[in-house]
Amino acid sequence: MPIRNTRHIILVISVLVIVCISLFYQFRIDLTSDRRYSISNQTKNLMDKLDEPLKVTVYLDGDLNPGFQRLKISTAELLDELSVYTEKKIVISYQNPSIAGSQEQREKKYVELESAGFTPTAVYERDKEGKAIQKVIFPWIEISYKAKKVPVCLLKNIRGNSGEENLNISIENLEFEITDGIRRLVNTEVSKIAFMEGHGELSEAETYDISKSLSRYFQIDRGILGSNAAVLDNYKVIIIAKPTMPFSESDKFIIDQYIMRGGRVLWLLTGVRVSKENLSASGLSPAMDMDVNLSDQLFRYGVRINPVLLQDVQCTSVPVNIAPSGTSPQFEPSPWYFAPLLLASPEHPITRNITEVRSEFCSGIDVVGNNKQVNYSLLLATSDNTHILGTPTTIDLSQKLKPTDKSYFNVGYVPVAVAMEGVFESDFANRIVPKGLTNLLATRKQSFKTRQIVVADGGIIRNETVLKDSTRIPLGFDRYMNQQFGNKDFIQNAVLYLADDDGWMQLRNRTLKLRLLNKKMINDDRLTWQLLNVLIPIGLLLIFGIGYQIIRKRKYTRK
Repeated sequence: MPIRNTRHIILVISVLVIVCISLFYQFRIDLTSDRRYSISNQTKNLMDKLDEPLKVTVYLDGDLNPGFQRLKISTAELLDELSVYTEKKIVISYQNPSIAGSQEQREKKYVELESAGFTPTAVYERDKEGKAIQKVIFPWIEISYKAKKVPVCLLKNIRGNSGEENLNISIENLEFEITDGIRRLVNTEVSKIAFMEGHGELSEAETYDISKSLSRYFQIDRGILGSNAAVLDNYKVIIIAKPTMPFSESDKFIIDQYIMRGGRVLWLLTGVRVSKENLSASGLSPAMDMDVNLSDQLFRYGVRINPVLLQDVQCTSVPVNIAPSGTSPQFEPSPWYFAPLLLASPEHPITRNITEVRSEFCSGIDVVGNNKQVNYSLLLATSDNTHILGTPTTIDLSQKLKPTDKSYFNVGYVPVAVAMEGVFESDFANRIVPKGLTNLLATRKQSFKTRQIVVADGGIIRNETVLKDSTRIPLGFDRYMNQQFGNKDFIQNAVLYLADDDGWMQLRNRTLKLRLLNKKMINDDRLTWQLLNVLIPIGLLLIFGIGYQIIRKRKYTRK
């Protein structure tokens, strides 16, 4: 008896000690295989910076199907998890935009939300009688902090994926998307980025859409380099968007030394010069090497843009008049092989879970040299049905190609965009500094560890502009196909990756295993599974109860 009492006392004391420790030290254990309930250290540090309560309004509410209900629950769970790591409260409220006194009031509420940037999503379902119904939902949340508000879209809609896959991707990206909104509210210091000018680069109007998106994160400047050798030092990232005129040695030196001091560059370069005006007028255009005097510099950094044109079976469509001459025009879609839809790498945080990137007259990239201090990552590539057209040549729109012609489309997965990270060799090592530069520092022959991205198509950052009313088409939107491609996501992620010093972009690499039910088995054996789910728990309880009574009866009826 004394031994049993001692054990009980030790057990009670141990429990009390654990309870007391838990009052002062919080710990959480994630036992899931894919770590779906784990929060990154960056997020924990971000939440610790909050000095006022955070208010979150969730518009994903109401009568939702199981997939969107799972997204809503995952959002609520993540917000609850975030609240653990801040001393300030996270106040969560739910609003169902579909609740209104009348259809007119409901439509008015929809318009108000859409004008504020909350794009609705139409969900098509079938009721119990098999009748098709349409529901309008808003997969958005609004985060408020210190009188500032930021909308955050919860849904990722990638072309070609099933609804279940897109919802799973959306759940994977929740931490990145929500913390991205919080960072924009909390951060008081704004980094600067710059678009280069002076070499025939894309104009401000042609880069308006991406500039608008990037302005949520950065101060954006534009300008020529001039003679100040240190003019770029205060910029986090510089963007060189489709130059058409050669770079001077002075400009190359300024960019080179900016990189050597840790600067980051997004190179968007076109390898071949094509005249769209000639194509529109006569259906013919010469294709020549686009030499802007950057080949030697890029070669030193480890890449080469080949002066070739890529044709791909996976491409956009254009309207072609098939009516005989002298009759009313009759248009039908025809593949535009010079506008490949580039595949995005699923392995890199820039391109993970984005749809194809629309390009036109793009070239290929080779990795060259043997600099083992630089890591190269493929970002964009063509499909497995590609043709490489050498230059100089003539583009003839009357040429008839068959997408099934394997002897013509005989190359696959040609790299078009590459990310580089590491220590780069200077293009001006052991060379004379160009004359006329001021504010010179000692020429560095090797860079600090830094990043660069090279894309062999300068036009993927360009948004179309309708000249009649100066309307700007969203970047990546194809008016004829009426589809949105991943150009804006790619460019925005590329700039964020280049400017990322804290590892935030790695949150986009999070993977959650998609565990889907076998729909055919569910439909075929619905009654069987329903009976098993209902009867097995009841049966187990009965077996346990009867067994317990038998054991108890035998124990207390012994003589």
